[in-house]
Amino acid sequence: MIPWSLAELLPHAGDMILIDQVLGFDEEQIHTRLTVKPGGLFNRADGSLPAWLGIELMAQSVAAYAGCRARQQGQAVELGFLLGTRKFECNVEHFPAGSELSIHALRSLEDDNGMGVFECHLSGPGIQASARLNVFRPPHAAHYLDDTQEPRHD
Repeated sequence: MIPWSLAELLPHAGDMILIDQVLGFDEEQIHTRLTVKPGGLFNRADGSLPAWLGIELMAQSVAAYAGCRARQQGQAVELGFLLGTRKFECNVEHFPAGSELSIHALRSLEDDNGMGVFECHLSGPGIQASARLNVFRPPHAAHYLDDTQEPRHD
């Protein structure tokens, strides 16, 4: 059990936090879960979630991994960016309402500049999805979004 809430780990707010729980993490990986609940921002009319949302669920798990590591080291949670996805495969078109989904993200590469690659797997009843996520967590990420900065003339 981890001592932090998801709101303390993810740079998301309210309904944009899609995962329900961090089950465990270590230096190389994280395990998360969620139950598909109808009535959310991305639900289809039947309460299910479209399968392409699996990429966001994986990305939020990677963000929770970074948040857990930051909190464990006494640092602030920084903003990160999903740069791209490779080899997304899913055996279903949607995740039915009520389905419990488990997500595993394993770090396969991370450099000192903030670039990372994670092998991710999502599973549930009759559901299998996988993808490789390329992520970037720059130092001082807020500067990337601050449009009040003076332009650099290097």
